[in-house]
Amino acid sequence: MVVIEETFGRLGSIPNLQVSRGALLARYTRFGIGGPADIYAETDSVEAFVEALATSRASGVPFVVIGGGTNLIASDAGFPGIVLRFTARSIRREGNRVMADAGAELLEVVDFAVAGGLKGIETLAGIPGSLGAAIYGNAGAYGHSMSEVAETVRFFDGERVRVFAASECDFHYRDSVFKSHKDWIIFSAQLALAPADADELRRTATEIVTVRNQKFPPTMKCAGSVFKNLILAELPPAIAAQVPERVVREGKIPAAYFLEQAGSKGQSRGDIHVADYHANLIYNAGAGTARELRELIEALKAQVRARFGLELEEEVQYVGFGEGL
Repeated sequence: MVVIEETFGRLGSIPNLQVSRGALLARYTRFGIGGPADIYAETDSVEAFVEALATSRASGVPFVVIGGGTNLIASDAGFPGIVLRFTARSIRREGNRVMADAGAELLEVVDFAVAGGLKGIETLAGIPGSLGAAIYGNAGAYGHSMSEVAETVRFFDGERVRVFAASECDFHYRDSVFKSHKDWIIFSAQLALAPADADELRRTATEIVTVRNQKFPPTMKCAGSVFKNLILAELPPAIAAQVPERVVREGKIPAAYFLEQAGSKGQSRGDIHVADYHANLIYNAGAGTARELRELIEALKAQVRARFGLELEEEVQYVGFGEGL
């Protein structure tokens, strides 16, 4: 406890860093779930963030960096250490390129590009979360993803600020090099887009948002899809042969198909529910807990494993959990 107090004091002395004790992580997750962090610190300054990260590492206290919290499941017990968050969210344009800070909401970046008649990310309309998280998880929809437009990514590797070209980001389906280096912190990205008719882009984006909001209402406490879709070519032939052609989309099979076949729709644990209209949509109906959420996720994975011999992989990330649930 003495170390926590000393570290709190050191962090509090860093200019442009907002520091608090006992902040509930539920405030920073779309699920609205999560207990207190010993120390919570946020800033929109790269310099302050780098100093806070160095201070946290030197303290020996456990620490974690979070983003917008869309795909985050935080423990009911919170986090026994330091939670850091980079919040810079500026968006600007240079020619056909958009430069945006990692803390900018992806929805705002999409709207900015669409309004400016820049094509390339309009199919990502309505996806919640920050730009940094979208780069980290190579977010995508309707056959397109961030990897197609991310020209460069600026990040901190623990020692210095670096810039990667897209080819160095090792983008794959819902994956990037940053998932393999969780200590690397994304600060901003440059997106290379193409000129197009703004009205046509707006129509496309509006149609997508309308469909998305029907499945994932903005007020719903959920992370969107919890599990990654599966790539048809990577499935065992015997399993692939069972999948109807109508289910396959751009070479992928929605995880919802396997979940539905395994009987997942409508299941629940306490106030955590699987939607009765979408087997890959898990939401907090009000007073759900992280334990219930993880128990339900594990149960769904076990059901698909028993039915198909497949191991579903979560898109969500976990914070503050020990070895068990």
